Amino acid sequence: MSKINTGSALILGFFIAIGLAALGYQLSNAAVQVKQFERSVTVKGLSERELGSDIVLWPIQFSAASNDLEELYNLIDHNTLKIRNFLIKNGISADEISFSSPAITDRSAQQWGSNDQAKFRYTAMQTVTVYSTKIETVRAVMGKLSDLGKQGIVFTAGDYESQTEYIYNSLNKIKPEMIEEATRQAREVAQKFAKDSDSKLGKIKKASQGQFSISPRDRNNPHIKKIRVVSTVEYYLSD
Repeated sequence: MSKINTGSALILGFFIAIGLAALGYQLSNAAVQVKQFERSVTVKGLSERELGSDIVLWPIQFSAASNDLEELYNLIDHNTLKIRNFLIKNGISADEISFSSPAITDRSAQQWGSNDQAKFRYTAMQTVTVYSTKIETVRAVMGKLSDLGKQGIVFTAGDYESQTEYIYNSLNKIKPEMIEEATRQAREVAQKFAKDSDSKLGKIKKASQGQFSISPRDRNNPHIKKIRVVSTVEYYLSD
């Protein structure tokens, strides 16, 4: 009886082993097929443009000083009017010019016990701002500003508030074209990779569009903007 049970057990074990081997083969084959299906390549496509700015924001900052407060305000008004007339004469519209309230400093209140006597008690800082779409006209006027300096107006520069800003405001007009170009370039790179690796390029598995960046082309031409975007695309590959 025991011999019969032992033989049956051996036969059963044999078939179980065969079954496990077949199952292992099938699972292994399926894993290989899945792995092949998930083969992919990730590529990047770049699109760049160099375009002129749409808007210029030009703060013209000047200072004045006096020991008499009323005289100081009159001097500020006089110089502000002189700058305004100069700008209009050189092609800038009146509605493109704005004025800030002057910042007045009483230097005698800032000495804090110092024996040094300031030459002028009151100093003022005034800003005339040009906001215009006429980029070249404004840049031409910038080169003539020294003419006003020769008339006694003391211009200040160097701080953040007095820096000229050039703005590109038409990004939405070129976005679709640039995204299309970046995606097309990414596909060309993927196709070359597939060809070099003896593979076929499949459908897009995943894609992401990078942020658009806008920066001056160079330090000497801040009004010309370099616009770029990078698209990242992952494609399926097959044999």
